[in-house]
Order: sequence, then C-alpha cells, then structure tokens
Amino acid sequence: MRALAILTVRNEAAFLLEWLAHHQAVGFTDFLVFSNDCTDGTDALLDRLAALGHLVHLRNDGPYDKGGIQFTALKAAAKTVLLQQADWILPLDVDEFVNIHVGDRTLPALLAALPEATAITLTWRLFGSAGKVRYADAPVTETFTRCAPKVLYWPWRAAMFKTLYRNDGTYRKPGVHRPRDPDCDALDTARWYDGHGRALPDFFRTKRIFSTYGRDNYGLAQINHYPLGAVESYVLKADRGRAVHSDDMLDADYWIERNFNTDVDDTITGLSPAMRANLAALKADPEVARLHEAAVAWRKSRFDELMLQEPFRALFGRLLLAGPTRPVPLAAAQFMSAYARRSRRAEDE
Repeated sequence: MRALAILTVRNEAAFLLEWLAHHQAVGFTDFLVFSNDCTDGTDALLDRLAALGHLVHLRNDGPYDKGGIQFTALKAAAKTVLLQQADWILPLDVDEFVNIHVGDRTLPALLAALPEATAITLTWRLFGSAGKVRYADAPVTETFTRCAPKVLYWPWRAAMFKTLYRNDGTYRKPGVHRPRDPDCDALDTARWYDGHGRALPDFFRTKRIFSTYGRDNYGLAQINHYPLGAVESYVLKADRGRAVHSDDMLDADYWIERNFNTDVDDTITGLSPAMRANLAALKADPEVARLHEAAVAWRKSRFDELMLQEPFRALFGRLLLAGPTRPVPLAAAQFMSAYARRSRRAEDE
C-alpha cells in the first residue's frame, strides 16, 4: 500500500523534520511537499531531503490561481506521477499531525478498523499554547498537550476535518479539506466514515468540510492541530501569512478562538519512540542537521526583527494579555450553535 501525504510550507523548516518523522512512523510511504517564497532555508532543506529520497519537493513560487497558494499547489499535485500511483491520499499542513488510536497507532491499523471506507474524515482537535511564550526547538507533539474538550459546541471551525481518501478515481483532485472534482458515475460506491467509526450520510460525498459538533469525533483517529504554538511562533505565523487566505493577516481573534487549554491529550506520544528514531535518522545527515539548526536560528532572529515593527509588537502584547481560552458556557454555546445548525441544514439541502 502506498499512502501519500501532501504538504505546503513557507518558512517552516524548523518544524519540518518532526512532521516528517512522525508521519513516517504513522505509515505514510510517500511525501509530496510544495514550498513557496522561503527565506528561512525551507526550500534548501527540502531539496536535501529529496536528494536523500525522503520526499519529492516542488517549488510553488507563482503565479497563483485565484484560490491562492495552497489551491495552486494541490492543482499541481493532481498532475504528478506520485499522486497517480498512490493508494491513499491525505493533504496536510505542517501544524497538523495524524493521531490514530487503534491497534499499533498506524495507518494500516486505521484502515483495518474501517475496511469498507473509501474516505475517512479526520477531525481537528485544537491544541492551545499551553502558556508557552518563548519558541524552543523541541517536538511540538510533546510540548503542547493541552487542548480543547472532546465535545465542543463552538466554534464550529474546531470541528473541521481533513480527508484521508482512497485514490480509486472517484475524486480526481485533492482539496484542502476534502477531495475535489468527483466522477459522478462513481459516487454511489463511495463510503465515507468519520474518525469515530460512524458511517456518514451520502451528502458528505460532495459537501461539508466539518464534522457534526457537540459530540466526540475522535474514537478511532483525529488530527492534532497546533495552529498557535508559543506566542513567539504565532507572531512569526502572522508574518508568514495564511496558507489559503494569504492577504489576511492573523490577529488576536484567531488566537483567542483557538487557544484551548482546558484538557490534556498526550495520546500522540505513543508514537514518540518511533518518531524520535526517525528524527535521529534524518538528522544523522550533517547537511540536514545544519539546515535545521540554521532554521531555528532564523526564527529567533526574525522574531527580534519583528519586535521592532508595528503591528507585530502590538500583536505580541495583545497575545500576552489574552490568556487561555475557556469553554463557552453551555447555554451560550447552544444558543450560537442553533444558528449554525440552520445554516448547516440549508447547506445540506
């Protein structure tokens, strides 16, 4: 079985090796990585990893389609031999880590648990800043273990998913959250399941990018989503820009909506021994190790530069004052989600 992970990155070299080492441990066999406009050495690190046979690296420096950087990359991915040869496909971001809860915690174990599935929705579980202010070169999956509750009524974005799907021709193009360009004649054979093991309604074959909220969606698998990191890392993320909506600068509202630290989930560390072994193997190459260390130094230097500029200095101050997000009171959450349900019903119809 060949399982392909697709990734788009910009100025994220310091996090790249852990992400790759973890998903090697999960069981992905192939990696297609797009870079764009990097100044921290991400493209050079990817070139070296490609030369060593760990992944395929393609530059995505523009011009970009109307949908933006990530959409342009995924459109290009659909034309590659690597994608055409894959049995299963999952587009991810560098702050998203697959976390499987069944068997030996690998992709084959998940597929064995859902043998009829041709698509599996892996719902985000949001991980907050855990009170970290300073960026440190340490595994994200071991540093940030505080997260949102399993059951949330708001915000609805916390229930967004990424789709692991069988590359059987039903969908001809990968998408950010779900596969695109369906073959209408093949849709009847598509079998969608969620990360809790539940069969999903037929409209999921062509609609929806979020799971039903107000219930646990993580029984078999989830996406550990680390959209914030430490405060310093978030400021650099604001400097980098959004992968999809690249013209919109991140601000404190994005941070507040996602900075959940109420629960603890360290289940992903079950793969830490395998991840760390893979990480050590990657860093055993002197050039890979050098480029990683250079990227770490770049992040620290770039943060110092941003603190001399507005609006980044102001953003840093607002984040320090924001504090951790608390769950919305149940009554208020149910009031807000009632309006969201109306919108969802309209969408499904």
